[in-house]
Amino acid sequence: MEDEEDNNLLWAFSCENGCMGILMVTCMVLTWILIHRWNQRNKNGPKTWPLVGAAIEQFINYDRMHDWLVNYLSESKTVVIPMPFTTYTYTADPANVEHVLKTNFANYPKGEVYHSYMEVLLGDGIFNADGEIWRKQRKTASFEFASKNLRDFSTVVFREYSQKLHAILSQASFQGQEVDMQELLMRMTLDSICKVGFGVEIGTLAPNLPDNQFARAFDTANIIVTFRFIDPLWKIKRFLNVGSEALLDKSIKTLDDFTYSVIRRRKSEIKEGRESSENDKMKHDILSRFIELGEDPENNLTDKSLRDVLNFVIAGRDTTATTLSWAIYMIMSNSQVAEKLYSELKALEEDRAREEKVSLLQYDTEDPESFNQRARQFARLLSYDSLGRLHYLHAVITETLRLYPAVPQDPKGILEDDVLPDGTKLKAGGMVTYVPYSMGRMEYNWGSDATSFKPERWLKDGFFQNASPFKFTAFQAGPRICLGKDSAYLQMKMTMALLCRFYKFALVPGHVVEYRMMTILSMANGLKVTISRRS
Repeated sequence: MEDEEDNNLLWAFSCENGCMGILMVTCMVLTWILIHRWNQRNKNGPKTWPLVGAAIEQFINYDRMHDWLVNYLSESKTVVIPMPFTTYTYTADPANVEHVLKTNFANYPKGEVYHSYMEVLLGDGIFNADGEIWRKQRKTASFEFASKNLRDFSTVVFREYSQKLHAILSQASFQGQEVDMQELLMRMTLDSICKVGFGVEIGTLAPNLPDNQFARAFDTANIIVTFRFIDPLWKIKRFLNVGSEALLDKSIKTLDDFTYSVIRRRKSEIKEGRESSENDKMKHDILSRFIELGEDPENNLTDKSLRDVLNFVIAGRDTTATTLSWAIYMIMSNSQVAEKLYSELKALEEDRAREEKVSLLQYDTEDPESFNQRARQFARLLSYDSLGRLHYLHAVITETLRLYPAVPQDPKGILEDDVLPDGTKLKAGGMVTYVPYSMGRMEYNWGSDATSFKPERWLKDGFFQNASPFKFTAFQAGPRICLGKDSAYLQMKMTMALLCRFYKFALVPGHVVEYRMMTILSMANGLKVTISRRS
């Protein structure tokens, strides 16, 4: 009996101690949280909590993350955001950007974290590689992008697909149909970059707009790898092959099947061409050039390396299409810009006709045949050199990129502890991200009219004037500055010249334009418009 009473007393004592222990731990945790929050009270940036950092607020604001960062970066040029497994430092300060992208470039690679997130899609291609692998690819790609053959080939391809897009818009305008311009532009740039990059026709811009597994898989993969940046469970899902990671795996297989089949076909065509001495049929697409370079043992280009040419598809397809979409949206939202652009294009048309000594065809906007004939004539007058005269068009596209950069954030790894020019301390193993979307909206970068769409800010006496690449960061800067910049402008100017010369666009009533969270700043709901023809 006494033993039972002793046990009961011991149990009661243990419970009491246990409750006291739980109460003490609870008090300690609450005190820790309160002290932590008190220490954070005057700091710039989102609310942070023990263990989870700012993950809660970032997750809540995920769908509007770019504007979420604008709010904080408008108050402080640099914001430090602790996360569960790392620390993100975001900056909109050009001096800091120059430090990261140029001055101390070697300390800020893509990094292992970014590489692990994107490897399944980008592999070890130029956008996802560091060190010697990156330098070797960069050197080869720099030479190829400077090639006049590639430039001339690209000009022909871009003109061809711009005319295909015009044909679809012409039909829609005569039939009074609404169109999704972003979808059409995605199809156009995918078709054209596959022609320039791989030398193949995939036909997504056909009049019946056929479904394309490659394009759908590409978009799905892009969305999922972007979400990895805030999904702490993605590695577990990948290991178990469930949920979004299972869908990603399926999408990557579709991409790889297409890419490897193109590589095999192109290698076979190159071999057959040599055996039959058909050197006049040499291909000028990027893949063919890399295959030929890969025959040198020193280059060591495997099929896996060639597969990573997919990087060029991402660069050439998504970024160009989204920029064109935002540019059309900006033009239809600013009628005075649309009219100034139209006047510039009309003037170029007349000047080029005089130079070529051709008579401009008379046309009737109510007659499909004469309308389309005049558009085809105008397209033939558009060359690399003539597009270079369109300073206002160049300014319109650049102003679009300032406010709606195709790559809204660009994270870098941190190899060693460092201090940014503004005094922000960076710890090795974290990430630092410069934010083009925010940079374009900051009054401390662009003045009181920073949020206004104003192409004139880029012109001086009618001629286009560049800004510092560390302030206008749409194409990066320093050693990693975008190799495809000139090619991107070429395609965008070719497309915009043809479309804005012959069409006016109006947003479908009630259509909501907002961005989707991806590595690329695409429109979440597309860009649904109605079209009217210009005289």
